[in-house]
Amino acid sequence: MRGIEENQGSAACNKPVETTTNRIIHLIVRHTFIPHNNTRLSHLCGPMDAHLRTIEAGLQVSIAHRHEQFKVDGPKAVAMRAMEILQAIYERADRPIAPDMVQLMLVGDSGGEEADLPALQTRRADLKARTPVQAAYLESIATHDISFGIGPAGTGKTYLAVACAVDALERASVQRIVLTRPAVEAGERLGFLPGDLSQKVDPYLRPLYDALYDLMGYDKVQKAFERNAIEIAPLAFMRGRTLNNAFVILDEAQNTSTEQMKMFLTRIGFGAKAVVTGDVSQIDLPKGQLSGLIDAERVLKRVKGIAFTRFSSADVVRHPLVARIVDAYDAQGSAALRAGVTTRRKPLPTDD
Repeated sequence: MRGIEENQGSAACNKPVETTTNRIIHLIVRHTFIPHNNTRLSHLCGPMDAHLRTIEAGLQVSIAHRHEQFKVDGPKAVAMRAMEILQAIYERADRPIAPDMVQLMLVGDSGGEEADLPALQTRRADLKARTPVQAAYLESIATHDISFGIGPAGTGKTYLAVACAVDALERASVQRIVLTRPAVEAGERLGFLPGDLSQKVDPYLRPLYDALYDLMGYDKVQKAFERNAIEIAPLAFMRGRTLNNAFVILDEAQNTSTEQMKMFLTRIGFGAKAVVTGDVSQIDLPKGQLSGLIDAERVLKRVKGIAFTRFSSADVVRHPLVARIVDAYDAQGSAALRAGVTTRRKPLPTDD
């Protein structure tokens, strides 16, 4: 990268800045974008410097600029990464840059092609793995009949699974897609919902509809429903069925009981593929009830033909704040475990 100067501490200080807890070297990284191009600079910064603010919030650095001269202040490795992202954006800034592209760059997507992964046949031509774990997840789905994707919100577990299902249907690898999830409220009592069966369960299955509409288009999804090529149903209606030549996805699996999980996994028939997704940090089951997803990971981890992919906050492809929120809650949970705090109910006087 041309024109980069590294000043440790500040412009007037040659010594690295050390905090009282960690020895963190802060740098001021300067860069002049050459050749000077006002249009590219405008697209780089975004409306009202929105892209710069996104990078600042995502990497916890400070960015200042005057015309084509930019200055990034922050921990050494992070400041250098921020400047690399700015350079990458500038190189493609011949047209306006979408905000989601900036956020994807913050999670490690450089916009390059994944040479070792086949393209998925969906309406989204730009669909691909954004992180190494997502790439491993797609490979596991392609090479295993049953795959588990476990991790926090925003890591693409459900969306990528639906994309693989749409791809399999488009390639005629399966005859239909079956999407299901347990009908468990997230801490709220919704009561008795009006309407027929479809109208009652639709609120629980809306994220699956959203993914289908995005990947196939509204008209194509409606036609697939009419010919029964796509089926969306609550988990309770899976008992007793055998799903042959189908791509089956169980979403929000952390809210299944151990009995429900076993029931679902034994529905898989010939020519079928199943993907189970869930986040064990967002369990809405009654206190004291074991999640079927946690139990399945423990019981099935050594069973051949079943793959488990673990996501972390580093794989979050939503707003940069989501990854920090996940880390904050994980840190609080770890601290509670170390302190011996438990969420189980206190024993009653009548308990032995």
